[in-house]
Amino acid sequence: MSQFRRQRPGSDDTPNRGFTGLRINLFFFGTFIIFCVIIVRLATLQFVEGPTLTEVESDRNYKNVPLAALRGNIFAAGGESLAYSTSVYSLYITLTKEYTARVTDKASGKSVLTPEAKAKSNDLVARLVADFKKYGDPAVKEQTQEDVLKALDLNFRKSLGYVPRRVKTGLTNKEVAYFMEHKDDYPGLEIVEETVRHYDKDTVAVQTVGYIKPFSYSHDRAFYQDIAQAMKRGTDPGLVYKDDEIVGFDGLELQYQKELRGKNGYLQISVNPQNMAEKVEQVVPPVKGNNIWTTINKNIQLKTEQAIMEQINWLHTNPVQGQVHPAALTGYAVAMEVDTGNIVAMASMPDYDTNVWTTGTLSTAAWEKMMYNYQNGTINPISSGLSGHGLQSVLLMGSTVKPLTVLIGLKEGFISPSTRYIDTGSTSFGKEGHETTVRNSSGHVYGKMGPATAIEKSSNVFMIDMVGKKLYEKYKSKGIDVWDRYMKEFGLGVLTESGLPGEHRGNINYTNIEAAGSFQAALVYASFGQQGSYTTLQLAQYATTLANEGQRIKPQLVSKITDAEGKTVTEFSREVLNEVTKFDKSFWQEIKKGMNSKVSAFDGFPYDFARKTGTSQQLAKKELRDNGVFIAFAPRDKPKLAVAVVIPEGGFGSNSAAPVARKIFDAYDWEYGLNGVPKKNLQPVVTTTPEADAAE
Repeated sequence: MSQFRRQRPGSDDTPNRGFTGLRINLFFFGTFIIFCVIIVRLATLQFVEGPTLTEVESDRNYKNVPLAALRGNIFAAGGESLAYSTSVYSLYITLTKEYTARVTDKASGKSVLTPEAKAKSNDLVARLVADFKKYGDPAVKEQTQEDVLKALDLNFRKSLGYVPRRVKTGLTNKEVAYFMEHKDDYPGLEIVEETVRHYDKDTVAVQTVGYIKPFSYSHDRAFYQDIAQAMKRGTDPGLVYKDDEIVGFDGLELQYQKELRGKNGYLQISVNPQNMAEKVEQVVPPVKGNNIWTTINKNIQLKTEQAIMEQINWLHTNPVQGQVHPAALTGYAVAMEVDTGNIVAMASMPDYDTNVWTTGTLSTAAWEKMMYNYQNGTINPISSGLSGHGLQSVLLMGSTVKPLTVLIGLKEGFISPSTRYIDTGSTSFGKEGHETTVRNSSGHVYGKMGPATAIEKSSNVFMIDMVGKKLYEKYKSKGIDVWDRYMKEFGLGVLTESGLPGEHRGNINYTNIEAAGSFQAALVYASFGQQGSYTTLQLAQYATTLANEGQRIKPQLVSKITDAEGKTVTEFSREVLNEVTKFDKSFWQEIKKGMNSKVSAFDGFPYDFARKTGTSQQLAKKELRDNGVFIAFAPRDKPKLAVAVVIPEGGFGSNSAAPVARKIFDAYDWEYGLNGVPKKNLQPVVTTTPEADAAE
């Protein structure tokens, strides 16, 4: 009998099926992961890296070559051109491949033009020279074939292959018309409008207006370093600067560089892998720069400059206080409207002709002549003139500080308008037995006086005893901080915020306690003007703040900006920077009453005006030198104009600086009228005799 017995599965059957399934699962899972990675990568390429890769691809196939815009003009208040651009038309050739195809010369192993390219280039040169001769200016030296070949730079010694070559500039109208009509005959030809910069030959406020240089010289300047970095990161082609593009280097030219520049155009050029131009794909024209309208009145400015130079020459030959002043070689003046802040004159003398910067090269002789005075001495002492013994334009303010010293004394309660003080001609300070004595100028003894008389007589000892020493008694070492706060509220030791590049803050000497000897000494000398050196613009702003009874306003050098069509883009108006701690009205009346010293230069002046002379002393070549300083505003009760003048080594301010100020006030009165009525508009008075009346 047979038996049926169920057979068991093989011992390795189940494990084999399980292993196979695992491998299948791993395969599908791996495939899934790979597809996920691919999808994520594609998404990254499209949405994250896509714009960058597109830009790279675009950069590889196309190059943008800037076309400089016509720079805007800088006008005086009356519309006279102080800096202006004229257009010239230049012919550029972009070397397409038909002119630049090259092969390797078997003999020399060097890359040379193919016979076809050489023939094309020679034909191009010959035709250009013939057309220049036919349509160009016969008075201008003709360009030879060698000149044109050099400009084309077929061997790329000066420029990359795709960069357009400037073949000729200053095209005549006939040349422009001809080449524009025959562009198809000259592949790669473009006529480009370019800028030539000029400055008023009358040399009007040249250091304020500033000057220009090519962009390639600007890389050490912070303003242009930022631009260069932006260009490296990639930017709008219109914001890219050309190396030979002229840019502002100082003054208003630099301050308003972005507005004056406009926006560059560009040529979009397709290039091959060898960086050679294929063809000009697109031409985007430049946008002209805006025009800057300054507040400088040309007539007042020229009279201010003339007044300074005449006064310097006068000081060389006419004794003042018993001696002439041949070391007075420089002078500085600023005239600022009290109600608007407009700067109507800003003179740093001697000046120079800014057109020297526009020639492209500067001779050694020209540089040596201007190297000490090409910058603006009214805002910065560097490269802005030296007196005979090396003094710069930022000087101790001398007695011109005394109206503010009295204001501080009144505000702090040390004195009142009714205070009476006996001036004995000298005073002393310091520890008993080690006192230092200070005297009035020329040893004058003024006797009984109040605060206003102390300003008028310029009493050093009043300022010391009634303010300087009392500040120390009240605040001890902190008195320096109190003094510093008042100074800065009036604009002394801080920027005027005019916006002019390179403006100096002044030298705050009273914080150097070691040099002064003690905190008390610093306050004593500061109280009569021997512990703070400031710019002429700061002094003008300070005088304006006194006239405005504590409102410090911004010096305005530009009234408006207009576009190329004359439409106003921006207007500027009066701007209050700060108001000083509230002073009683009687305090202002007292100091204005005291700003009344006798100044012979103003004999016959038809307005009551406030003024303060100053004579600051500074050490130069081992001797103390007297510097003339003068501030004033007129009229006294309804101030219209404030003026500050500084003449290093000019002697007493009343004799050196004040005569310049008088001529500035007269010039302003003629142009605008210190009472609001310009004298130039007044009809002359006609007098007749009885005989004339009878004859009529």
